[in-house]
Amino acid sequence: MVLPYDDTYFMKKALQEAEYALEAGEVPVGAVIVVQDRIIARAHNLTEKLNDVTAHAEMQAITSAANFLGGKYLKDCTLYVTLEPCQMCAGALYWSQIGKIVYGAKDLQRGYGVMGTTLHPKTKITGGILKDDAARLLQEFFAKKRT
Repeated sequence: MVLPYDDTYFMKKALQEAEYALEAGEVPVGAVIVVQDRIIARAHNLTEKLNDVTAHAEMQAITSAANFLGGKYLKDCTLYVTLEPCQMCAGALYWSQIGKIVYGAKDLQRGYGVMGTTLHPKTKITGGILKDDAARLLQEFFAKKRT
């Protein structure tokens, strides 16, 4: 029996956020943060809108979740993000002590893995959830940029 709230369900919510970013001309990365099967933060890239290189989806989601919870630690939370976090976001996730990270597409150029960045030792990681859908949005965005 498949539970209604699984990794695929929440990744679809993150993909909706990535689509909002795409519509706004932002790199299409979306994120949601979940605690006890409840979404407490939704975010997408806002680097262009805010003219801020740190306004990645994960950073926006961390801030939103911390504000919702009234504390800086996200130990019981899961981040769903459409692209593997970069080293900046991985650093922030380390400090937030997030319980779990679930990502879609792997970032072979700037992902935390290829950059050699470590996450908090208690953070669980799952990659590849709806990776083709996440990659398609990114490919569509960059194809338009090149033309």
